[in-house]
Amino acid sequence: MKIFLDSANLDDVRMLVALGLCDGVTTNPTLVAKQKNSEGLDFRGTIREIARLVGGPVSAEVVAVDVPGMLAEARVLAAIDHHVVVKLPLTREGLQVCRELRNEGIATNVTLCFQAGQALLAAKAGATYISPFVGRLDDLGCNGMQLVRDIRQIYDRYGFTTKILAASIRHPQHVVDAAMSGADVVTAPLAPILALFNHPLTDKGLATFLADWKASGLNHITG
Repeated sequence: MKIFLDSANLDDVRMLVALGLCDGVTTNPTLVAKQKNSEGLDFRGTIREIARLVGGPVSAEVVAVDVPGMLAEARVLAAIDHHVVVKLPLTREGLQVCRELRNEGIATNVTLCFQAGQALLAAKAGATYISPFVGRLDDLGCNGMQLVRDIRQIYDRYGFTTKILAASIRHPQHVVDAAMSGADVVTAPLAPILALFNHPLTDKGLATFLADWKASGLNHITG
């Protein structure tokens, strides 16, 4: 399973890239609006720099809701960098644009998916990625991860090539559950990804090893 960073923060991107854990990035208008770009880059410059850092898929979202507007914005976004994936809403208009962009060879990420029927339609429209929002479903008392499993079953049964990109990740267990449920990709903020490193027994074991080494009186390994 690939791990994407859900962020428009360049420092977050650099950190995860340095760890070798960033296969791609997803952004949305909310993330971009919150981002205080200290490097003086505009929106296009930020997307271009993220693509340069990651060298992999970078989802950038349209803000128009009509077909002509979404098509125009999508072509502008796709021209920023060949790694850009155009993010579209799961609406009738969004799926119409999705099919047109597929015909033009432009990758798409259909977002705001909350039921398996929507995912079926997105796959039929030729979406590159489908983004089920598991956390928002959990917030309503539903089982968000079951949606991922349902989509996986449908896609496998009919041979759809659309990749399942589990989104709206709240905590590290969501990341693990997405992997176990068959997601192709999970996209998450930096905190849940870094939290995967953490376990008290790992910390305790490391502290014990270091204390034992110090007590041994042995020289440092490098000399």
